[in-house]
Amino acid sequence: MFSEKIRKLDFKISRWMYVYGKPMLRFSLAVIFIWFGYLKLIDASPAAPIIKETVFWLDPEIFIDVLGAWEVLIGIFLCFKNTIRIAILLMVFQMPGTFLPLVILPEVCFVKFPFILSMEGQYIIKNLILLSAGIVVGGTVRERQFVEKNIKSADTGIV
Repeated sequence: MFSEKIRKLDFKISRWMYVYGKPMLRFSLAVIFIWFGYLKLIDASPAAPIIKETVFWLDPEIFIDVLGAWEVLIGIFLCFKNTIRIAILLMVFQMPGTFLPLVILPEVCFVKFPFILSMEGQYIIKNLILLSAGIVVGGTVRERQFVEKNIKSADTGIV
């Protein structure tokens, strides 16, 4: 009896997570991109100094403004289901650059290479979760088709 109640509660909680988790992830990602992009546009981003050092071949003031607008657009496009693909495409071009300081400025990103990150390095590494979230959100554009066809990991060879 007790285990049946726990099983039913577990099912309800899991179903709630299944229904609301991906939309919450999409909107959380949108907020992060809009917020961080806006900070660049108003010249208040804590990332500006490292961006200026990393992208030394372009005018940093112009580049930071373009990057900020680009990030705001990613966030806005994530807010609407019919523009998720555009957001993901913009992320494909934006995300690799976020990891560039790890290669170009290791002395800034690491306290002790390769495992102890500085605050700047931690700020950069957190982009792994943004990248992963983008992949999950991008996977939702055809979710209905996947569910209808009952596509399982065995069908793709992925465990």
